[in-house]
Amino acid sequence: MLLTLQRTLWSYRGFVLGSVKREFQARYRNSLFGALWTVLNPLSMILVYTVIFSHIMRARLPGVEDGMAYSVYLCAGLLTWGFFAEITTRSQGMFLENANLLKKISFPRICLPVIVLLNAGINFAIILGLFLGFLLITGRWPGLSLLALVPLLALQIMFAAGLGMLLGILNVFFRDVGQLFGICLQFWFWLTPIVYPITILPPSVQPWLALNPMTALMQSYQNLFLYNQWPDWGSLLPLLVVGLLLCITGLRLFRTRSGEMVDEL
Repeated sequence: MLLTLQRTLWSYRGFVLGSVKREFQARYRNSLFGALWTVLNPLSMILVYTVIFSHIMRARLPGVEDGMAYSVYLCAGLLTWGFFAEITTRSQGMFLENANLLKKISFPRICLPVIVLLNAGINFAIILGLFLGFLLITGRWPGLSLLALVPLLALQIMFAAGLGMLLGILNVFFRDVGQLFGICLQFWFWLTPIVYPITILPPSVQPWLALNPMTALMQSYQNLFLYNQWPDWGSLLPLLVVGLLLCITGLRLFRTRSGEMVDEL
């Protein structure tokens, strides 16, 4: 099945890349600064976190004296969570938003999730590049442990893509899914140790947060960028298993319901 998907996507690579290019251009059409906003927005966010939390609020991580440590910790979690949120949020509406296209043009519908992933990937690549530049300028370059970023991102993309595919299909038949997930995503964010370290919570609560598959992933990013530590790969095994199950379930549901989706739209 994977080989068939690869051949299909390769055959329609022009359509996929053209769609990604059009969406990127449409986002900044009639804008004075154009694509420069893709740099200015994340750059301003990094600067705000650094100035407010490091110099104004003087936020500190437990046991860490570095004044900018919390800013790095916060950026590492927020930037990567934003990548996850963009994939899942965009995926849940990808079939509804392209209903007219699906009805009028014959093309493999699997192209739509790939377009979502590529658009989110471009945005995240720009943000990540700025964040890495910030770490380099401030003398906090992770070193060789930065190589762990590749498998971490692969895990995150697989998990987000599988979840997004499932949400996108269900949202066609049950329109409340999109609204419900938006609420769940807010709770999910605060139940993930992104703006706070899990160690500040009561010991009785910490095991419950560890059941969240995103907890280990966010901690891996934060430890990598803040402490130059390699991830605990064993802690990421549940995320791998859940991600694989979501991808398999999403693809099977997609194959069996793709025809019905067009009728429903």
